[in-house]
Amino acid sequence: MVSVLQNVAIDCADAYELARFWSSVTGRPLHPECEPGDLETEVLLAEGPVLHFNQVPEPKEIKNRIHLCLRPETSREQEVERLLGLGATFVADHRNADGSGWAILADPEGNEFCVLRSESDRAAMDSQGSHTVPAGDA
Repeated sequence: MVSVLQNVAIDCADAYELARFWSSVTGRPLHPECEPGDLETEVLLAEGPVLHFNQVPEPKEIKNRIHLCLRPETSREQEVERLLGLGATFVADHRNADGSGWAILADPEGNEFCVLRSESDRAAMDSQGSHTVPAGDA
């Protein structure tokens, strides 16, 4: 027997507003019953578990031990700019001169996440003869 991953839970100060941010990031809708002021809200992803936002009274104090990694449909650079426009903040740059690597951003409540290379970015590197990296690598 195994367990099935139901959701990824994110503690936050304002569940509805943070869910709206992540809905914009993923292009996926909020659960139809979610409303402003709800203590729990969800973003319905196309596949897999939902993103579940749970309002808690205590503030975020330390670096996330678990974070989300995003693989954009556009280039990594275009996605970083789009997310900054949505309200994300830039945390750290782990992009390399050869095009590999990732950027670390934070959502409006400071939860860190990575923006990886897109499939087209990866394919462009492979066609230039760059070394191939595992599918989970940035």
